[in-house]
Amino acid sequence: MNSPQTRTSARRLADADHRWEAGASQFARTELACAVSLSIANGPAAAAILAAGIGCFFLGVFSLGGDASQALARFFIFYTPTGPLSGVTTSAIVIWLLSWFGLSRRWRGKSVALGRVTAAAFMLLAMSVLLTFPPFMDLLQGK
Repeated sequence: MNSPQTRTSARRLADADHRWEAGASQFARTELACAVSLSIANGPAAAAILAAGIGCFFLGVFSLGGDASQALARFFIFYTPTGPLSGVTTSAIVIWLLSWFGLSRRWRGKSVALGRVTAAAFMLLAMSVLLTFPPFMDLLQGK
C-alpha cells in the first residue's frame, strides 16, 4: 500500500547504516585507545576479597587457640550459653571488617593485581579450613 514510502524509508535506513559503519571504525579506535590508557580501579573489590580470606584465616587461628588453651577459651566466652564459639566468631568478624576497611582505604582508586590477591585469599581460606578441621587441629595440639 505504501510501497513508495517503504522504499524511501529503507533507502534512508541503508544510508544511515552505511554512515554509521564508516564512523564506527573511528569510534572503535578511539574507544580502544581510551581503554588502553585508562585502567579500572579494582582496589576496593580486591580489598573485599583479601579481607574475606584474612577473616577466614583468623577464624581458624582463633578456633585452634580456643580449643588448645583454657585461658584463651575463657577469654573468648562472650555469651555463656555458646561458650568460646561466640568470641571466636565475633573476633574473626571484627578482624574481617577492620581489614576490609583498612585495605579499601589503602587501595581506593588504585588498580591492584587481582590474580595475586585472589590467590592469597584462597590460600588463607585453605589454611582456615585446615585449622578448623578436627583431625588436623588434634594433630597440631598433639592429641
